[in-house]
Amino acid sequence: MNTTTAPIISRTDKTVPVTVFARTTATPDRAFEIIAPIDLTTVFNPVFPFPGIAEVRGQNESWDHAGPSRTPTFDDGSQAKEHLTEYVAGQSFAYELTEYTNVLGRLASAVRGEWSFCPDGTGCTIRWTYEFKPLPGRRLILAGPFRPLWARYMQVALDAMVHVVESTGRARD
Repeated sequence: MNTTTAPIISRTDKTVPVTVFARTTATPDRAFEIIAPIDLTTVFNPVFPFPGIAEVRGQNESWDHAGPSRTPTFDDGSQAKEHLTEYVAGQSFAYELTEYTNVLGRLASAVRGEWSFCPDGTGCTIRWTYEFKPLPGRRLILAGPFRPLWARYMQVALDAMVHVVESTGRARD
């Protein structure tokens, strides 16, 4: 099912994207099946200067279609609102994050996260992009010193997710 809502980022917005990649021996379908609904508290650990995710609150629907929302809460007590906006089983999903109560709330008005799972030989390549919509006057901070720190945070989380995918023992379809 591919359902979309009005995006928080428009074509004319000057955004700051950060993209990370990983490969796995799992098929795209299998990697997607594990990563899309993954327990965020098991893979988002603190990576200086960013906190890990301690809890996810308010999720009252399964994370398997466009529409559900939840509130990731970080181990420093901050939080954000997350809304799943797109879901194409086995291929991709996207979400929007708003209302950050940590430093991100002072840098960006919103974030769009997008995942894609593409065939790569007998496994797949996973691409994860965070697209920041900077607040006025904050683009240079996001595009400059913030970007490599955030890329490292994302890569550590993605590597943890790939480990979960490959450690299930069912990475082969």
